[in-house]
Amino acid sequence: MWEYTDKVKEHFLNPRNVGVIEDADGVGEVGSLSCGDALTLYIKVGDDGRITDAKFQTFGCASAIASSSALTEMIKGMTLEEAEKITNDDIAGYLGGLPKEKMHCSVMGREALEKAIAAYRGEAEKQIEGNIVCECFGVTDIQIERTVRENKLSTIEDVTDYIKAGGGCQKCHEQIQQIIDGVYGREAPAPKKEKKLTNIQKIKLIEETLDREIKPSLKQDGGDIELVDVDGNTVLVRLCGACATCQISQVTLKDYVEKKLRELVTPELVVEEA
Repeated sequence: MWEYTDKVKEHFLNPRNVGVIEDADGVGEVGSLSCGDALTLYIKVGDDGRITDAKFQTFGCASAIASSSALTEMIKGMTLEEAEKITNDDIAGYLGGLPKEKMHCSVMGREALEKAIAAYRGEAEKQIEGNIVCECFGVTDIQIERTVRENKLSTIEDVTDYIKAGGGCQKCHEQIQQIIDGVYGREAPAPKKEKKLTNIQKIKLIEETLDREIKPSLKQDGGDIELVDVDGNTVLVRLCGACATCQISQVTLKDYVEKKLRELVTPELVVEEA
């Protein structure tokens, strides 16, 4: 369980400025329900260029609500130029700190403020810059690099805490690490060369895989399999028992036996019936 400061709890239980400004001068929307967090920020600006009112609507956790509430309190009375300088660390600091796993909530607040100010100025909404790296949360390489630089992040876990990137399927972890390394001028480690198996090692691994992974499964249905020969990357086998007369024996051979051997021995293997 995360430790929240008393101020975070106070802004969560009694959030300030919740609602909509119908005639808002600027509106900023960030996040999405599909990502688990969404925030809409409304601002009203006086003739002197100061923010006279701010309200918000948010969907998210306690930190998201507290961060949004804190932000509206912070910016009221500020000039737009002053508000532009607010960082996500300022929002977290106003609350006495946030758990590192929840820093993305303060980042979301800063991004909403940037969009609301841009809308007030009549600036066209910026198109997403860069290439999508994290497909789960729609985060680009530009966003990741900016967050790493501004917050001096050093690990993939840090990036996930701040902007959620990498927190889903994790397929983007390698790209995120490359971006982090690029920011700090580190060279990416050279890819490891796969050690080529000798014929004896290959045959031994095939036999072990057949005995440990494949035969027990086939025997449950009254079948079996025997290794006949290994010629280069061609594995010759003989199906026995129920498998020998099964109408889908070729499916078993290719979709199960060959797939399993490729996974656990080497991807170049081709399985054929002797």
